[in-house]
Amino acid sequence: MDLAYLLDFLRRLAANNNTPWMAEHRPEYQRARAAFAELIGQVLAEVAKTDPSLAGLTPTEAMFRLHKNDRGHRDPEPYKRRMGAGLLHGGRHAARAGYYLGVQPDGKSSLRVGFYHTTPALLGALRQEIHYNADEFHRQREAPALLRYFPAGLTTDAEQLVRPPKGYPADHPDLAWLKLKSFGAVRTFSDAEVAQGPGFVALAVAAIAAARPLVDFFNEALEPNG
Repeated sequence: MDLAYLLDFLRRLAANNNTPWMAEHRPEYQRARAAFAELIGQVLAEVAKTDPSLAGLTPTEAMFRLHKNDRGHRDPEPYKRRMGAGLLHGGRHAARAGYYLGVQPDGKSSLRVGFYHTTPALLGALRQEIHYNADEFHRQREAPALLRYFPAGLTTDAEQLVRPPKGYPADHPDLAWLKLKSFGAVRTFSDAEVAQGPGFVALAVAAIAAARPLVDFFNEALEPNG
């Protein structure tokens, strides 16, 4: 698992983000993608030992395409500058809370945990759960284990409604949370951390384990709609 090579390839791709360059360097891309697939496979194998919902999920089902899906052609760069995967039961596009691991050079590698699929029905279910079980919500988002790996905690900086959601008063004590359109915490990693290989796998697995109670809280709310 040569993650140093993966970082180097992505750095070169960022400087040459065009189709002719990618065609010329296809073997290097395949080597880099194989390194990322091995990373995701190892993380999944470890996480599945304690999280049965991810047992059987393959790197292919988890990994996102490198090519951008920009049908409007507004972005001159055809490729993303990172490789990413969604570790969710049902695959990367499942409408559930989960874990998103991405590798990108220059300290931009990250692990995002939470719920990012913003359909009205799912958001409504999640808001209702926060409203009904506020104490448990706050207990999970303030859990010391979570904050150890995600020091900034669950963010309120995500996209949100301008007004209170329908059915909730403007003076609701948790209005800042109820207005959110997604719920997530993020941890970034240095290139040195990523290049450790097995050490990075262990760090990602530990961070996922710390976030699992919060992710489970979200998924319990979403289950009737999933």
